[in-house]
Amino acid sequence: MNTRELSYRLETVAKYILKGQKLADIGSDHAYLPCYAVLTGLVPFAVAGEVVEGPYLSAKSHVQEEGLSKQISVRMGDGLEVIELDEVDCMTIAGMGGALIANILESGKDKIVNLNRLILQPNISAISIRQWLIANGWQLINEEIIEEDGKIYEILVAEQGDPMLPYNQEETNKSLLLGPFLMKERNLAFQKKWRRELNNWERILENLKNAQASPENSQRKLELQTKIRYVKEVLANETNERT
Repeated sequence: MNTRELSYRLETVAKYILKGQKLADIGSDHAYLPCYAVLTGLVPFAVAGEVVEGPYLSAKSHVQEEGLSKQISVRMGDGLEVIELDEVDCMTIAGMGGALIANILESGKDKIVNLNRLILQPNISAISIRQWLIANGWQLINEEIIEEDGKIYEILVAEQGDPMLPYNQEETNKSLLLGPFLMKERNLAFQKKWRRELNNWERILENLKNAQASPENSQRKLELQTKIRYVKEVLANETNERT
């Protein structure tokens, strides 16, 4: 991967960036994504934010090597501290846990009130992001799930709007876990991810049955049973449609 050829994961993130708008890439690592976006003419200006000194210096070096210092501002800071209100139109946060991404958005939500689009790629716990979007008036407009090098990633795209629009009122909790768009498509990466999770949850549930009774264990068992039921229902729908 380099500034002209992204990984499949980042390439998928990049395709949802709004053309011609100013971009902020939070947790930019080597700044591959903003460099690619500027070099391909996707955006005229980008901010690459990093909280760790090593990746920050690496990003700065890559931007200088590409001669993009005027179009890409590399900044060191925690989360959305690196941007000003109304400085950018579109934001990407990729390669972190969903809970961390939600915390970054929550801590800096005053900076994104006028943003046009969020493109978020959690490595785990996409549900944390969906819950944050609903609580803060952001509408999930698209999702994609992909596999690269044996790892499965979800990409969530949101704009300001009716946060409940993509959710079926009777299945909101199921959709929060599995993704309202993803559970409709149910592609191979989706099936693979949730079969893995299902196997893991069933193993944990079996262990909990043999554990000492406690309110915490009872609550955990109930949560696992609910998630197992949701996943089995969706995967059963896939099997029924094929037959």
